Amino acid sequence: MLLSTGILLIIGVIYFGSIHYKITQYVDTEPPKNADYLIILGAKVNSETPSLALQYRIDAAALYAKENENTILIVSGGQGPGEDITEAEAMRRELVDKGIPETRIFMEDRSTSTYENIKFSKQFIPEDPKLGIIVTNDYHLYRSVQIARDAGLTVKGLPAKTPQITLLKAYSREYLSITKYYVEKYLIK
Repeated sequence: MLLSTGILLIIGVIYFGSIHYKITQYVDTEPPKNADYLIILGAKVNSETPSLALQYRIDAAALYAKENENTILIVSGGQGPGEDITEAEAMRRELVDKGIPETRIFMEDRSTSTYENIKFSKQFIPEDPKLGIIVTNDYHLYRSVQIARDAGLTVKGLPAKTPQITLLKAYSREYLSITKYYVEKYLIK
């Protein structure tokens, strides 16, 4: 009994260590220039104010957009509990305040998950794109890019910082979300 518990513990450590390694591979990536589009994934909005995690995503997207003026931006996120506006609307407002022209911003405002962010954003992607970029917090980038690639998109990632105060919770939830993603992709077909 003690031996089997030890083996399970070792397997668990190796499994979660490998997930953490995959996540960290996306943390310091430099996205290519002149992507056709960015999909900025939504996160919590407090009434009408972006959470810090969402603000970091907006900031990263705005910086990229200013340096790559032909890239369109797809803001993706519906309205959840405690949110007076959609996540997409909160992002649109912030991007416009940062000097991004509204004509470059497309709003996907129905999604409630990463899968839906990608699925519903596809309608705004230009015809025959060469490359898109997914913008989200660094801990969330690996799974988000995999989901986009599963949906047939050619994408890279643009990592935004993760708020220090949420690191433990964010990574813990992401390990479980990646496990669910693997189960659904490889075991349940």
